[in-house]
Amino acid sequence: MALFARSRNHAREVELERRVNALQTALNQCKGVAQQWWGWRVRFTIGVAVVAMAIGFTLGVYRHPIKEAFVETAAAVGIAGPRGDAVAVADAAFQKGDFAKALKLARPLADEGNPRAQAIVGLAYYRGRGVNHDDAEAAKWLRRAADQGDAPARFTLGVMYGEGRGVPQDFAEAAKWYALAAEQGDAQAQYNLGIAYARGEGVTQDEVEAHMWFNLAAARFPATDTRNRTAAAKNRDAVAGEMSSEQLSEAQKRALAWKPKQP
Repeated sequence: MALFARSRNHAREVELERRVNALQTALNQCKGVAQQWWGWRVRFTIGVAVVAMAIGFTLGVYRHPIKEAFVETAAAVGIAGPRGDAVAVADAAFQKGDFAKALKLARPLADEGNPRAQAIVGLAYYRGRGVNHDDAEAAKWLRRAADQGDAPARFTLGVMYGEGRGVPQDFAEAAKWYALAAEQGDAQAQYNLGIAYARGEGVTQDEVEAHMWFNLAAARFPATDTRNRTAAAKNRDAVAGEMSSEQLSEAQKRALAWKPKQP
């Protein structure tokens, strides 16, 4: 009986070990499947974003709806952080006109020092969207964002200095902020900087620089923004009519060599 009992216990141990090993194998397989699924969903999300952006920019669709769709998809599969999501969604909401949502998301991050969120709050005060119009408050938030390199904030701050809204009118200061945003590739800033050089407002009048910035703006405005693209092209051509062939060649050379700078 003792021998039989021992054999039976041994058999049970063998069976138990077999089951444990089987369970471990199954767990390892599940882990592998989970890892494959994670990699797949990351690749899928990135693939969707690339295709959407390609189609959107080909058709001239504005970037914010595409960006918001990507952010929401990324959040759904768990590959985007909540802070980045909040800023991106706030930005997209502001562009869509949902100012209450934009400010609800952006204000806490602006208080923490996020430049894009600060720009959203500043633009809200500047335009009176979701809050009462307040140029002084707008200038405060936009300056914080501009100091951290936010191009739209830099452009708008330049406009405020040019118009004397919320800050003393100062064309040199306006041109400075236009230049910083223009160097980052902001088409509106490039256009305004071209006007500054053409008129000699805040900078020394310079047809070569004016032509270059108008030329860049005409190329960088979205295809759907026909009004600004046409205006930039017309101003470029008007300046070209007052330039020598050497000046025109130099302006075109500078435009071809231009590359956006990081803030």
